[in-house]
Amino acid sequence: MSDTLNPGTKPAEEKVNNAPKGGKGTNGAKGNKGGGPNYNINLVNAKDGEVVTRFPPEPSGYLHIGHAKAALLNQYFAQTYHGKLIIRFDDTNPSKEKMEFQDAILEDLELLGIKGDVVTYSSNYFQQMYDYCIQLIKDGKAYADDTPVEQMRQERTEGIASHRRERTVEENLKVFQDMTDATEEGLKNCIRAKISMTTPNKALRDPVIYRCNLTPHHRTGNKWKVYPTYDFCCPIVDSIEGVTHALRTIEYRDRNAQYEWMLKALGLRKVYIWDFSRISFIKTLLSKRKLQWFVDQKLVTGWDDPRFPTVRGVRRRGMTIEGLRTFILGQGPSKNILNFDWSLIWATNKKVIDPVAPRHVAVIKQNVVKINIEGGPAESYTEEKPKHKKNVDVGIKKIVYSSEIYIDQDDAQTFKDDEEVTLMDWGNAIMKTIHKDGDTVTGIDAVLNLEGDFRKTEKKVTWLAATDEATPAVLVDFDYLITKEKLAETDDVADFVNPNTEFKTPALADLNVRDMKEGDIIQFERKGYYRLDKPYSEGSPAVFFTVPDGKVVQKYGAKK
Repeated sequence: MSDTLNPGTKPAEEKVNNAPKGGKGTNGAKGNKGGGPNYNINLVNAKDGEVVTRFPPEPSGYLHIGHAKAALLNQYFAQTYHGKLIIRFDDTNPSKEKMEFQDAILEDLELLGIKGDVVTYSSNYFQQMYDYCIQLIKDGKAYADDTPVEQMRQERTEGIASHRRERTVEENLKVFQDMTDATEEGLKNCIRAKISMTTPNKALRDPVIYRCNLTPHHRTGNKWKVYPTYDFCCPIVDSIEGVTHALRTIEYRDRNAQYEWMLKALGLRKVYIWDFSRISFIKTLLSKRKLQWFVDQKLVTGWDDPRFPTVRGVRRRGMTIEGLRTFILGQGPSKNILNFDWSLIWATNKKVIDPVAPRHVAVIKQNVVKINIEGGPAESYTEEKPKHKKNVDVGIKKIVYSSEIYIDQDDAQTFKDDEEVTLMDWGNAIMKTIHKDGDTVTGIDAVLNLEGDFRKTEKKVTWLAATDEATPAVLVDFDYLITKEKLAETDDVADFVNPNTEFKTPALADLNVRDMKEGDIIQFERKGYYRLDKPYSEGSPAVFFTVPDGKVVQKYGAKK
């Protein structure tokens, strides 16, 4: 997929160092001179040349905007301290993970200008994590538990210790071996860390650290039947791989004590944690589970659906890589929790596309109005004009002139008999007679008046020559997928599905559309910005997606 602006913006890989600039902070981090976001967060014990950060996506879905923020911030601090960035796939749940997602994540990161110094996999450390689990059991810091899931959840909530909590080391080791062998008894059990069941922090109430899963792993096949949980895996692999600073979204804050307990209990090197707020938008889902539900229910076309907040989805809608990076880095590593309106990010994107988006013309096909122009050319002809009046580097387009032209019904409705109107990129014409059928304008007779002064006309309208060069197109707008501004954890997403989220408008566009490629971003004058999703072919119209401009409150793009 491309997002082509003619001429285009710099490739994403050239924008790796596009983060906000500033002076050096006390620990080598850059400050926020000029009132921008404050990147001077003073990472604890951060030393120039020694900082190692990591971005650990689970290969169970496509990258969304929230992931992009985490990846960009980890990259920013690794580069700021001249350190190292690890891209690590947290592939510890074979039931959800696919090679397809893994490959797509790497592609999307590259598009964002993010390339780790090394790509690793949690599965590389399965044996070490298995050995560490045995160590915890032998040290009396973990135990096997066959308490049913719902009962365990209830007991953790109420601070009730499991009846299996005092099993002997020998019994726990035997059960763990049964789990490893996937015996009938083993499959009933999990391994829990033995921390505390009375602490106010429920994340510390003996969390599960190992569980059985018989699904073949996409990298290790059938070798393992037991897998570590994220909460067990993450601190161990961070320490093993040399991560110095784990930058995590703020919803992990209650689990930070758990992270630190794992390292201390196993005698592993300390890793410093920095929390930052996750990025979220109104009426937008960032839960991979809920996004997967929309895919499974066929309510969207896939993970790259233009209504999705995935990197691929927003790019297909017309978000540029530069716009996305600029917006996310502009938020900085703040801990403040904000729920953004989409108009903000689209306004940022507009600053990128407006100077270079070619200008073209489209008219709405329904009730299109034909104007017969007296004094127009006896035969149609073509002239070349700049695609962008303020940027000649964008190139040249062809404009067809004819004595018969099309205009939008909405424009025709505003005309009066004998009114002088400016036809953009041509000149003035006098609307002599306006023909109607009820309230609908059916045609107009006009007289060309090229000597007229465009500065004195009230109306300047776009138009299209009524010739065979008029190109069939479909303009597609979108609305939010859900109707509630922010879903609660207990909400069933099915109760808040927006039944109407896609709006198609047949149109006619200028002949230049026939030469456009998928991903081209243009402006249809007086209509807005559009991205070409499906190029024109004989018998098949060009399909354009609206690109919101942030001027009005947006519904994930669709204007209210």
